[in-house]
This record gives sequence, C-alpha cells and structure tokens, in this order.
Amino acid sequence: MAGIKALISLSFGGAIGLMFLMLGCALPVYDKYWPLFLLFFYILSPIPYCISRRVIDDTDSASNACKELAIFLTTGIVISAFGLPVVFARAEVIAWGACALVLTGNMVIFGTILGFFLVFGSNDDFSWQQW
Repeated sequence: MAGIKALISLSFGGAIGLMFLMLGCALPVYDKYWPLFLLFFYILSPIPYCISRRVIDDTDSASNACKELAIFLTTGIVISAFGLPVVFARAEVIAWGACALVLTGNMVIFGTILGFFLVFGSNDDFSWQQW
C-alpha cells in the first residue's frame, strides 16, 4: 500500500510542476509558449540513468565509469533546463515572472523525477524495472 501512496504523491507532484510550467506560458500577461521546450529536458533527464542501470552490474560496490557518465549527462540536462528560462528572460523572449513560474515548475518536476528513482529505484518487489 505504501507504493501506491508514493505513486499517487509523485503523480500529484508532476501535475503541480506541469501546472507551474503552463502558468508561465499561458497566463494572459506572459502569453509566450517558448518555455514548453523544457518538456524535452523532462523527457531526456532520466534516460542516461535508466540506460546505465540496465548496462552496469550492481554487484561491484565501487563506482564505475558508466554510472558516473550517466550522472554527469543527467546533471548537464538538469542544469540546461534551469538555464534555458533564464536565457529566455535575459533575451527578453519571456517575462521574468514567467521565468520564475517555469523555474518553480522545474524544481517540482525534477524533485518528482528524483523521488521516483528514490522510491522505485531499489531492487525490491515493488520496482520500476518490472514495468
């Protein structure tokens, strides 16, 4: 039952994060849809870690290069997702209020993605690898 509560709370977090992103785009004051390019970063961010989890052998307790590369690529994607709205705001493509809403949505969405891997990342009987 704890897994279902975690899944529901993660779904709620994702919905709240997307709400902030949509508010930063669709409010009549802002009315620019350039921040929707961040959806690509949300999709791309877990992919390196998922690939490295499938490739590496977890029996070795030492860190290996594949896992470190995946963490490095994921970090680059996340930092790019936080930097893109700031670049848009500096170039006056979007307003600073929209930038604040999009950055708040970024924090919530990436927190939700991190929570997903913390809750379902262990190799127990309720794991995301079964899906």
